[in-house]
Amino acid sequence: MAAPDDRPLRDGTSRNHPLFEKVGMPSALRWGYLGLLLFMTGNGVETNFISTHMNAMFGGNAAIFVQNVIALYGISVIIAAYLGGVLSDLFGPRRVMTAGFIIWVVFEVLFLISMGKGYEYLTLVTYFFRGFGFPLFAFAFLVWINDTADDDRLGAAVGWFYVVFTGGMPTLGALIAFFTIPLFGGGTHGETMTLWLSIILVVLGFLCIQLKVRLHNADKRTAPANESNLYVITSGLRLCKREPRVLIGFLIRLVNTAPQFGMLIIMPGVIGHDLGWGESKWMMMTVIVFSGNILLNAVFGNIGDRWGWLRTVRTFGLGGAAVGLLLWWYVAHWVTPGSLWGYWVTIAAGLVFSILMAGFVPMGAIMSELAPKGERGSAMSMYGAAAGGAAFLGPLVVAVIKPFAGNPGVVWAFVILYIIAFLVSKKVAVDQPRYRPVKKQK
Repeated sequence: MAAPDDRPLRDGTSRNHPLFEKVGMPSALRWGYLGLLLFMTGNGVETNFISTHMNAMFGGNAAIFVQNVIALYGISVIIAAYLGGVLSDLFGPRRVMTAGFIIWVVFEVLFLISMGKGYEYLTLVTYFFRGFGFPLFAFAFLVWINDTADDDRLGAAVGWFYVVFTGGMPTLGALIAFFTIPLFGGGTHGETMTLWLSIILVVLGFLCIQLKVRLHNADKRTAPANESNLYVITSGLRLCKREPRVLIGFLIRLVNTAPQFGMLIIMPGVIGHDLGWGESKWMMMTVIVFSGNILLNAVFGNIGDRWGWLRTVRTFGLGGAAVGLLLWWYVAHWVTPGSLWGYWVTIAAGLVFSILMAGFVPMGAIMSELAPKGERGSAMSMYGAAAGGAAFLGPLVVAVIKPFAGNPGVVWAFVILYIIAFLVSKKVAVDQPRYRPVKKQK
C-alpha cells in the first residue's frame, strides 16, 4: 500500500483529512464545496419555471419581454464569469465570492418585489444585475481550487467543482422546486414562495464558506504588484492574443454545455407536450438525466489525471457527448409517445448524453496549464467566460436555427459544433504534471 501523501497543499496548508485527498478533493476546501452546492441549489431552483412564471406574472402578451429579460441575464452571466477569475487575482477569491453573494441576495430580493408589483423595467434591470452574482461566487471558487490543489490532482479537484456546481443547478434546485411548488399551493403563488425559499439556500452556502474555510490564500492578491487594476482585469483578453491556445480552449469550453442549455429550451415542449409525457415528467426527467452528469464529473476528473486530460476530453466529452445528444433526441421520437417504457428508455438515452458530457471536466485543468506561471486567474477568467457564454450560445443556436430547420436542425447544429471542437482540440495539448502516457510495446 502506498504511503499517505503528507506533502502540504500548494498554499502551505497541511493535509488533515486524507480521505478527501484520496478522492482528489483538496481537504482544506471541503466546506467550500458544500457551500457552493448549497449556493448553486438556491440559484438553480428557478431553472425549470422562471420563464413561464414571468409570463404568468406579466400576462399572456409578455413573451418578447421575457425573452429580453433572459437574454440580458445571459450577457451579465458571461461578463461576471470572466470577472470572477481576474478579480480573484486582484483581491483574492473569498472577497470576490462575498461580492457575488451580496449582489445575488440584494438583487434577487429587488427582482421578486419588482415582479410582484408588475414593474417591467425594474424586473429587467434587477434580474440583469442578479446575473452577476452566481458566476462571481462560483468561478472565484474555481480559481481558489486551482490555487490550492496539487497539479497532478487538478483534474479531480475541478471534477468535484462540477459535481457540486451541476448538482445544485439544475439538478437539486429543480428537485426542490418539484416538491415545494405544490407544497406552497401550486401555481404562481407556489412558484413565488419557492423563489423566496431559494434565498435561504444561498445564504447557507455563503455561511459554509465564510465560517468554515480558513486558507492563507483566501484574500491574497496573486497579480504582480506593479500591474494596475485595469491591466489585470483585461489580462484574460490579452492572454488569448498572446497565447492562441487559450483562445482555442475558450472555444472548446464554450461548446461544452451549450447543447445542454439549448435542449432545456426545446425539450420541455417536445417531452411535455408533443410526445405526451406532461410537464411534471419532464421536470423529473431533468433531475434524473443531469444527476448522471453530477455523479460522473469527479470520476472523469480522476480518469483525466490518470489517462490524460486531453484524451479524456476528446474521447468522452467531444465524441461521446455528440453521440449521446443524438441518442437522446432520436430515441425520444422512436419510442411510443406517452408510454411508460418509452419514458424510461428516453431517460436512459439522456443519461448517456449527460454522463459523457462530464468528459469535458479536464478542460479546467488544461486551461490552467496553458497559462504562464502567475496568470492562472487570467486563464480561468476566460474559462469562466466560456462557461457563462455556453448559457448564451445554447439559446442563440436555438433562436437562429429553429425558425428554418426546426428542432432536429438545432440538435444537428450542436453536433456539428462538437465535431469542429474535436478537430481543433489537438491544439491545446499540454505537459500534464506527473502524467506519462502508456507506450505501446513493439
